[in-house]
Amino acid sequence: MDLLGALTTFIRVAESGSFSAVARQSNSSHSAIMRSIDQLESHFGIRLFQRTTRRLSLTGDGGDLLAYARRLIEAADEMEGALGRQAASPSGVVRLGVPVAAMRWLVPRLPELLNRHPGLTVKLVVSDGFGDLIEEQLDVALIGWEPPESTMIARAVGTFGRLAVASPAYLERNGVPAHPRDLLHHTCIVHDRTAESARWVFYTPEGEIDVPVSGGIRADNSEAVRLAALAGYGIALLSELIVVDDIRTDRLRPVLRDFASQRLKIHLVYPSRRHLPPRVRVVIDFLAEGVRYLNAHLAEHSAETAPV
Repeated sequence: MDLLGALTTFIRVAESGSFSAVARQSNSSHSAIMRSIDQLESHFGIRLFQRTTRRLSLTGDGGDLLAYARRLIEAADEMEGALGRQAASPSGVVRLGVPVAAMRWLVPRLPELLNRHPGLTVKLVVSDGFGDLIEEQLDVALIGWEPPESTMIARAVGTFGRLAVASPAYLERNGVPAHPRDLLHHTCIVHDRTAESARWVFYTPEGEIDVPVSGGIRADNSEAVRLAALAGYGIALLSELIVVDDIRTDRLRPVLRDFASQRLKIHLVYPSRRHLPPRVRVVIDFLAEGVRYLNAHLAEHSAETAPV
């Protein structure tokens, strides 16, 4: 029996609570995953999981082995990194969670990362909201909201502002709002992620302005909101990350530039282990570097286009 391989499989099953999910993730069969667990149980003479038709849960012995297994796999990763085998050529699959706006920026840059590390595979999971990274089997996630309290590490890597934007056609038909309160008389497109999504916040020297907005289109996906704005339906409040190219080509125009909107802190979230696999570490470093560069680029662009 390959003990390290079996322990790695055991950790994944324990974290995901599913034989089938681990089989899909590792491109293996359900029976192969179960056989690996059976071999571990025979090797140690213990039962690792309680199996029912509805759920899979660790036994007490399984919980004890999980703690030992994590320490052993981390030590093995550290050893391989120190000896340079993986560090020289990170390989394997990294499941990366990204919101829609980040996906539009990231996908064209991924070939650069994969050309550096030909043995690497990045599996993108695209969503404007992630729950538990362990349940969703993500190695790392790039998020634009405050991370939930968990055992994960949340590393802040930058900030992005949000811009109120509309198509030239919409603004020609309906006029350009001069003040946030003018939005009360405009059709707005809501990125519907929280209970407060239809209240847009702007900041002025006099204080914060909180404006309730309304319109016939609400979507929990920022790309859908962007497409509705491009179609000329109304005004949208979106991350500058998703609209910077549309503004540059005049498909969308920023409005209310004299009124700053909320800036969103960007985090990289990943498991709180001291020794990450090299394949995950190179993805984390690539994302952090890319966000820093984009922050600098957008700051320069904003300075060039700021009203005089």
